[in-house]
Amino acid sequence: MSMHGPFEISEESAVRLLHTSGNPSGLPNSDVVRPILNALEIARRPERRWVVAFPPQSDVADACLYHAPFEFVRSSVKPVRDLNHRKSYRDHWWIHGEARPAMLDAINELTRCIATPRVGKHRLFIWVPTCVLPSDATVAFSSTEDWFFGVLHSRLHELWALKTGTRLETRPRYTPTTCFETFPFPKPTDAKREAISEAARELDQLRCAWLNPPEWTREEILEFPGSANGPWRRYVHDPDARGIGTVRYPRQVPRDADCAKHLAKRTLTNLYNERPTWLDLAHRRLDTAVFAAYNWDPALTDDQLLEKLLTLNLERAAAEK
Repeated sequence: MSMHGPFEISEESAVRLLHTSGNPSGLPNSDVVRPILNALEIARRPERRWVVAFPPQSDVADACLYHAPFEFVRSSVKPVRDLNHRKSYRDHWWIHGEARPAMLDAINELTRCIATPRVGKHRLFIWVPTCVLPSDATVAFSSTEDWFFGVLHSRLHELWALKTGTRLETRPRYTPTTCFETFPFPKPTDAKREAISEAARELDQLRCAWLNPPEWTREEILEFPGSANGPWRRYVHDPDARGIGTVRYPRQVPRDADCAKHLAKRTLTNLYNERPTWLDLAHRRLDTAVFAAYNWDPALTDDQLLEKLLTLNLERAAAEK
């Protein structure tokens, strides 16, 4: 999604809104106050950015029931939107300019989804909790399956994406229509699917442990009211008869200022620039499992792989006619 207006708020303001009560609807502000993810946060470290995000289908009568968030948007966003050349942006000033209702529908019922930067030196995929909104600098995938994550992060898909995507200056750009929609996924047996899943989980666990080593981090729990059917549903505990309980949202934070300095260098970009042996071996294990799902030889060259992927793509396209 893209905001097309100053919907972004600081974490201090977000926490204050999350704990502000007294809405005439009785609903918590956490329904419309959420973290947002941009591409730099995938490649670097989380910046803890938050936004006010009313549902794309909401009208003013719906939005104003969340009093404090609505007043923030009315005072900060509406004056900017009133000057916008697009009538739809002016008329619906409380909603993000491109709110992506189809994307939200696809991920809202999931506990997590996959995200990748649109543009980047390395083709990185990460898991993202669905309370976090993917920004327009990212591409979101509505899947919770480890094997799907594994195929996306395999040599085969990355090679295909490099060949079929575009570029911004020297950096590859991931375009879903050419990189993803044309990619012929394997159709593995249950055993081969589980092998991919196992390798994908290992890769993710190793990377997460490197990014946030326990000696430098601690778990922090944010607590605030939340709806059992809202964007924080995964973290809602003990909902009452109205369906409102306590959100307990865990996240990793530095243990102290010295640890924060060390963690600043722990980014996926730095990791893949260095590509230590453990990371290379984890990717090789993943690639071996994905190649087995296609029944292809891992020793194939890049050109041979592209030829086989294109052949498979054309075969499936012909079968659908």
